[in-house]
Amino acid sequence: MTEGVSPGPIDRRHFLTTATTGAAAAMLATTGGGAAYASTSRTATATTGADARQPVGTGTDTGKSTGTGTVRPFPLEAVQLLPSAFRDNQARNTAYLHFVDIDRLLHTFRRNVGLPSDAQPCGGWEAPDVELRGHTTGHLLSGLALTYANTGDTAVRDKGRKLVAALAECQAASTGAGYGKGYLSAFPESFFDRLEAGTSVWAPYYTIHKIMAGLVDQYRLAGNDQARDVVLRQAAWVDARTAELSHDQMQRVLQTEFGGMNDVFADLHALTGDATWLKVAERFTHEVVFDPLAKDEDRLAGLHANTQIPKMVGAFRLWEEGLGDRYRTIAENFWQIVTDHHTYVIGGNSNGEAFHEPDAIASQLSNNCCENCNSYNMLKLTRLMHFHTPERVDLLDYYERTLFNQMLGEQDPDSAHGFNIYYTGLAPGAFKQQPSFMGTDPNAYSTDYDNFSCDHGSGMETQAKFAETIYTHGHDSLLVNLFVPSEVTWRDKGITWRQTTGFPDQATTVLTVTAGRAKHELRVRIPSWASNAQVKLNGRTVPGHPKPGTWFVLDRHWQTGDRVQIAMPMRLTIEPTPDDPDVQAVLYGPVVLAGLYGDRDTMRMPRLDTRSVKKKAATPMRFTARADGEDVTLLPVARTHHEHYNVYWLTGEPPAPPPEFAAWHRFDEASGTVAADATGNGKTAHLVDGVTWTTGKTGGAVALSGSGGHVRLAEDILAGASAYSIATWVELDGTPEAWTRIFDIGTGVTANMCLTPRSDTGTLRFAVTVAGGGAEQRIDADPLPTNTWTHIAVTYGKGTAVLYVNGTEAGRNEQVTAQPDGFGNHIRSAYIGKSQYPDPYLKAAVDDFRVYGKTLPPTEIAELART
Repeated sequence: MTEGVSPGPIDRRHFLTTATTGAAAAMLATTGGGAAYASTSRTATATTGADARQPVGTGTDTGKSTGTGTVRPFPLEAVQLLPSAFRDNQARNTAYLHFVDIDRLLHTFRRNVGLPSDAQPCGGWEAPDVELRGHTTGHLLSGLALTYANTGDTAVRDKGRKLVAALAECQAASTGAGYGKGYLSAFPESFFDRLEAGTSVWAPYYTIHKIMAGLVDQYRLAGNDQARDVVLRQAAWVDARTAELSHDQMQRVLQTEFGGMNDVFADLHALTGDATWLKVAERFTHEVVFDPLAKDEDRLAGLHANTQIPKMVGAFRLWEEGLGDRYRTIAENFWQIVTDHHTYVIGGNSNGEAFHEPDAIASQLSNNCCENCNSYNMLKLTRLMHFHTPERVDLLDYYERTLFNQMLGEQDPDSAHGFNIYYTGLAPGAFKQQPSFMGTDPNAYSTDYDNFSCDHGSGMETQAKFAETIYTHGHDSLLVNLFVPSEVTWRDKGITWRQTTGFPDQATTVLTVTAGRAKHELRVRIPSWASNAQVKLNGRTVPGHPKPGTWFVLDRHWQTGDRVQIAMPMRLTIEPTPDDPDVQAVLYGPVVLAGLYGDRDTMRMPRLDTRSVKKKAATPMRFTARADGEDVTLLPVARTHHEHYNVYWLTGEPPAPPPEFAAWHRFDEASGTVAADATGNGKTAHLVDGVTWTTGKTGGAVALSGSGGHVRLAEDILAGASAYSIATWVELDGTPEAWTRIFDIGTGVTANMCLTPRSDTGTLRFAVTVAGGGAEQRIDADPLPTNTWTHIAVTYGKGTAVLYVNGTEAGRNEQVTAQPDGFGNHIRSAYIGKSQYPDPYLKAAVDDFRVYGKTLPPTEIAELART
């Protein structure tokens, strides 16, 4: 969240859709009497606060028929983590929850309402002058409640009570400070005046949501009645504030990130039964986002990703709380669109925190991919959907992949306090990091008091609730969803099951009844990646092989000592990206493997020999491979820390170098939308979005409007080049906007070369990179004149790039290592007037655009400038 805003390759879509659903696939084995479970219509009775440690929004009976039945979660106290990486992460997180000084976090709350505080202020996003201050306190409330609910740690329960009591004092003082009754925040209520007036402000409802959600968690998970009172007073303030706004005013308010306000008000309805809160929740229905999704339209490109995901969690909750099916449709369509078309191999989504065009993966690799908050919220949505469609194994396959590859790996295992990263980068040579806008070392994890980003906050919750989705249950069915060492006590049945596994290093799990006896179904997920799975019951092999992407079912009378062993052989698979099949990731089962590159911080995408990938050790998992002619160690991406790594690889044969004279567009056509290639190489260019013809420096030219018009150059122009020259005439129409492009040639934001007439510092800039924007190699020069024809050229060869203006050298860089032969096997994104990024379009005329696969000498550049 940024301020202001095997046998063959298995692709991502195949991974998500191979799971078989329906009754026919459900019956896989029957042992000990009784029919195997196909689908159930049994539901549990909703709990609305009687059990303070029972979650709300967990698949309760809404009176709607899903056709397949529903399941429910176990209370967190019923599931205990056993020794594993998950419990280790939880322990480090708990240590931080014990450590963090709540008075420091309360400092801005107290000062905001005139209460005394001599605590040392926090830094980062909780600093007194940062507009998002206060959001971490909400995450802390949730983290404390979740930890108490799962572990019974009374110290974190008591810390939560102390924090709630202090917030209640601040809330009571709010009217004396001139704020509305019930207002509770670390910033003044005037932030909402600015929001409603359309003045820039950083997401005030986002922060209010975090605080309210934390208070709800304190009530329902830690039994804190005072938290219920505080959150209801805050809810009344939100009701009063938003009730005064017209529909159009409210929709304008919703243009600014508001977290899951609809979600928390749905929770309040579940807890109280008061229909008022559903009315307030519906005010946070963001129509410009929801309406296309209701029609299953993908209009996500350009939207801030994590602004949207909590809205979808809230939409699903509104359906659960009895509102129309449209809300469920919106949420489920969103989930399918994101997982099918916007998800990277590790399960995360977004680049630079934004959604991009569908299936843009290879073209959107950077060290700012996969914000961890996004996946935190996607797992929330996935979990809710699972409760109502438990037959869908693909939901849990997605959950598993994201949990084991991204969420488990977001915490620094070397930090006593479980510091978290912000992004899980996927550019070549990525490094787990905080973003540069945090103002600290970009290659760093969070800190005790100087970070407090949104991912610092959501990380406190993620690491506290690993136990929540391992198991779910129907009336007579125990579902084993995830393979995590743990023990579940099903009190209603009087039985306890223990899961012992070394997964994913060991592709088996053992389920043992450690106490009690009961008749029920045991349903074990057979993942889509698990071919030739085999099951043993009390040492005897159950005939047949459960089909991948289904549930294995045993229905019998269970008793202490019963033991079920499931072997799920893993295999190496290669997953190509949808926009470039030659860019691929390597998986072993659901585990994404990352190549380790130590301190190599700037690198092109390595070319992997996929046949060379070999398993060298099972526990812990380790592979080796050959890439770019050198040996590389591959580990699970979740286990890569404190060194650079690579997840996506080039495969196949490299392209041949381009011809010495690769393309020449004179732009003399004067009509149509095609610009011929005068070299005869067939590299035809196309005019896009209303580009017009005009008079050029010599003959004709193209006129770019600055509002979408651009020229699309031929694919593979300069592919494989280790030397090149580009020359053209340009007439800028007034002062150009920053980051417009004269040309931009590459495979996306990871690998490209571009010329902008105005950089962020106002210079003419040539830049080239094979590892994202942070690794650009540049030449800066004086700005170009406007409203006059100017000749510009760039040459490159043997490590030296030179920028020319009107035939005279304007700048050079003799240390350029990035070149087009490192862009990939294909160059599909080459433009005049358009950027690889969502930058402004160029307003200018362009003539005589030439591309060479060689380095032109200064004399030839000078001659071109005299033509």
